[in-house]
Amino acid sequence: ISDREYDEKLEELAELEKNFPQFASQDSPTKRVGGEPVEGFKTVEHARPMISLANSYDVEDIRAFGQRARKLLPDQEFSYVVEPKVDGVAASLRYENGILVQALTRGDGRKGDDITENIRTISSIPLKLRLSPAPEVFEVRGEVYMTRTGFQKLNEARETEGLSVFANPRNACAGSLKLLDSREVAKRPLDAVWYGTGELQ
Repeated sequence: ISDREYDEKLEELAELEKNFPQFASQDSPTKRVGGEPVEGFKTVEHARPMISLANSYDVEDIRAFGQRARKLLPDQEFSYVVEPKVDGVAASLRYENGILVQALTRGDGRKGDDITENIRTISSIPLKLRLSPAPEVFEVRGEVYMTRTGFQKLNEARETEGLSVFANPRNACAGSLKLLDSREVAKRPLDAVWYGTGELQ
């Protein structure tokens, strides 16, 4: 459908939810952008620790890692996948019965900041999983990032408004996720990629 039709349907849905709040669901598209700014972020413990990835710049490091893995798990076969690193902000999303209920930053690996309202503004992140039946608990982990093109457009807009520009896409992304007003986060060109899991039930 066209953007205009979509906006009209969204307005109609928002009106219905206002008149019949008992039918408003947590995964409604009207929940993409939150209400009033929050005062601060709540710190929440991860269900499972969120360990940081280690860097390697040398093929010998990779071989040594392989040897350690085979020594620790002698009966396992290993295969490796190499992919470009997305330089963003580590995050963990928690779905319960298919509904997004929480998003946390990595923080110190044991506890992270609750950035759920800001994550909801990223249109590529589903508020409801298309799984039937949905797992009771499903955590995905990965990176929230900003593309170079999006970063460039954001900086151009900030320059036009007389605001300071961001130094790089990663800083712009991190700063965006820490905004206390999710309406402002919704204006930022954020996306995400997920490559791991946390708690699964």
